[in-house]
Amino acid sequence: MAFDVQPLSHDLLEDYLFFFDNIVFDENPDRFKCYCYDYHFLGDVESCTRQQSREAVSELIIENKLRGYLAFEDNVPVGWCNANNRMNYQRLLRDYDYVDNLEDKVCSIVCFLIHPNYRRRGIAHQLLSRVISDYSKLEIDYLEAYPKKGNHSCEGNFKGPFELYLQFEFKIHKEYDDYYIMRKFFLKSPLSK
Repeated sequence: MAFDVQPLSHDLLEDYLFFFDNIVFDENPDRFKCYCYDYHFLGDVESCTRQQSREAVSELIIENKLRGYLAFEDNVPVGWCNANNRMNYQRLLRDYDYVDNLEDKVCSIVCFLIHPNYRRRGIAHQLLSRVISDYSKLEIDYLEAYPKKGNHSCEGNFKGPFELYLQFEFKIHKEYDDYYIMRKFFLKSPLSK
């Protein structure tokens, strides 16, 4: 089934907030307050409230600093993929050893969230397909993703399943105890040679 996948913009702010206000995190209620703000936030994640996250992401969306894609069915958001210029993810840059070269132009894919009633219907596949299609037209050297190792619930696999990235020809760049760094280079990139 095809879903309507749209890039996040300030025009979709209310749809984005509706998705996070109403999605049910049954498997992990602690994540209910995140609003996909964690990678942009350098403070103490534990003390950040749901309202603070909601207000912060609203500002980031209006300023075009939080990017990604919403999937809709009948004008209702049912899925989300957080994909953005790696330099916009302050926590990712501070806490992880991902950057080989600061000059690389990278789109990082850090999160997939699918409404529980819509899981296993191909939404993550369609979202990632759109990310690849759109970013292949930009001045980006490669896409980067960080899937966890092991078997996880759909909600626990919020960084995207390893197998999904393999379907789109991402390759393992680095391997850690709990996760991989996977990259997909574009043919136009001098780094892909």
